Amino acid sequence: MSKNTKIALAGAAIAKRERDKQKNHASSDSHEKGNLMRAIFGIFPLLVIPVALYNLLALGFGGAVETVNAQGELVRATSAPILNLLNGPFMHLPMISGVDWMLTKGDAILLLAIVFLFLEILKSTSTGTSTIINHAISMMLFIVCLIQFLLLPNFATSTFFILMSMALLDVLAGVVVTIVSARRDFGVAGDL
Repeated sequence: MSKNTKIALAGAAIAKRERDKQKNHASSDSHEKGNLMRAIFGIFPLLVIPVALYNLLALGFGGAVETVNAQGELVRATSAPILNLLNGPFMHLPMISGVDWMLTKGDAILLLAIVFLFLEILKSTSTGTSTIINHAISMMLFIVCLIQFLLLPNFATSTFFILMSMALLDVLAGVVVTIVSARRDFGVAGDL
């Protein structure tokens, strides 16, 4: 082999090595971004979304708790002002039986919350630091929901009570599932 051929082969090998380094560096950057998104997803309790949606509706739809009647007397409402909005239709579907099935706005929020509760329980099977932070934030969410339920008139509805109960179940189920998963992991590691 001539000297020029050897130099050309060495240059090609060096160029290939550099391309491989750049490719590995780019894939590690995307891997790091994926890990960051996975950590954020692991920390963020998904039940915040339906609770925030309810808060937007409740705080945006003020409604008066006390009104003045025709005689000028102060009358206090016996139900939450938001009830008319929550009981309003969200979607109608005609059924084979001939009736219309109606999903109310409150029911739609609860349906969304059920899906997120399912995902939260699936997330709680991991035993990392992000799971512990998720449980702590979920506990704070439940405490905020409880305070709102007890103190604010638009939050004294069965829809919000069920949302608050789901937040409590998320905390309880998450902690129990995490403990069971950790025990199982500890038991497997102890057998080795």
